[in-house]
Amino acid sequence: MTAGWLEMGKPVTSDAQADADQVLQTREEHKTAGCRSSATIASVGRISGADLARHLPEEQVGLFAEAICAAS
Repeated sequence: MTAGWLEMGKPVTSDAQADADQVLQTREEHKTAGCRSSATIASVGRISGADLARHLPEEQVGLFAEAICAAS
């Protein structure tokens, strides 16, 4: 397995103005542990699972982890 294989597919992004619920919904839909944050066409940064875990209630983090780790 290579890094290129793991990164297959279209990058997932969230608008820099999106709230936490919108970011979670996007990541759950795409079953991704990370996504880029962008404003217009410029990349602002990357939102990791650790970022979410530090700023969200424990129950919400658990539901998110369950959703992205569930078999497709």
